[in-house]
Amino acid sequence: MVGFLRRERPEARLFCVCADPVVVQGALGMPAVAIRRPGGSARRPRVLKASLKVLDKVRDLARAFREIRQADVMIVPGTGILDDFGEPPQGMPLDIFIWCLAARMSGTKVAFVSAGAGPIGHPVSRWLMVSAARMAHYRSWRDTISRDFMRNAGLNVADDAVYPDIAFKLPTPVQPARATSGTGILTVGVGVMKYRGWYFFADGGQAIFDSYLDRLARFVLHLLEAGHHVKLLTGEITDMEAVDALIARLQSVAGGRLPEHASAARSSSLHCLMEEISSTDVVVATRFHNIVCALMMEKPVISLGYSEKNDVLLAEMGLGEFCQRVEAFDVDVLIAHFERAVARRRELEDAIRARNLEFRKRLDLQDGRLLSEVLSSRC
Repeated sequence: MVGFLRRERPEARLFCVCADPVVVQGALGMPAVAIRRPGGSARRPRVLKASLKVLDKVRDLARAFREIRQADVMIVPGTGILDDFGEPPQGMPLDIFIWCLAARMSGTKVAFVSAGAGPIGHPVSRWLMVSAARMAHYRSWRDTISRDFMRNAGLNVADDAVYPDIAFKLPTPVQPARATSGTGILTVGVGVMKYRGWYFFADGGQAIFDSYLDRLARFVLHLLEAGHHVKLLTGEITDMEAVDALIARLQSVAGGRLPEHASAARSSSLHCLMEEISSTDVVVATRFHNIVCALMMEKPVISLGYSEKNDVLLAEMGLGEFCQRVEAFDVDVLIAHFERAVARRRELEDAIRARNLEFRKRLDLQDGRLLSEVLSSRC
């Protein structure tokens, strides 16, 4: 999105509202402000917390108003921004509501662009997020299940279009020549996620985490025993905890050493992740944007997803048969999926390549709409 704005509206002054302004400023070279104030009432005496929390949120709204009134347009680009994965109502759901309300109060246009939506389990979170989306001047969704979810939640989506995730417009790194090509030995990317359930803070999270990694370790060991190379991939820095736990399981089988032909990669951005994926032949992943990056690099991908969005995307790509749910996946089924994907690898790569081209064309159409409907006046 930033590249599109800089190319099409070079005169526009951009700033980003985000969780980590320092990282964004360094990566994108643009001003950034924190989506919420640090601290808050968490450390205050218990007797004052309830009333001071309300005051904190009033201050958050006032701060958001001061920041966003400088903008003509507030664009919320892509991502699963309208779900409550790992978030209580007072977290991201309230943050999104506050910033959209501040934008409307200040006369700033609001645009949700190829947004992902649902599930939203908590009723308060659902009200906050649906209300935030209702304040938008422009909305599009990254898949039909997002639009259908918001319709069922009470939002009028009659004028809302569906376009692919905007990550499909990102530039991709050059594909290197693969050392294992033609030998029958493959490099398999395995995306590892710090997954403890939809609400990681709920009871039972550690048991979910351990079960997931135990089964994933069995699959990785199967690949290594078959002679393949395995590269462990991450989608967020926090996933390194899961990578370390998986490596410990592998080492326990290999006498305390990381098995030969197994490696781990730390990725700080989607571009870095795509560079790591470029040297693989097949990818198995859980995080949605690990799936997206694998597809952008034209790799057959197998999903161990935690919501329906992975299944829908892979179905669009002609890979709908290669899906299981992360909390209940069967290792034998995963092995069978892997073997089928390998047997059809060239066919699947061609289908993914053609679908990627179609996705980019559809996103070009959305760019035209944004220029005429959202960015037509001075920004």
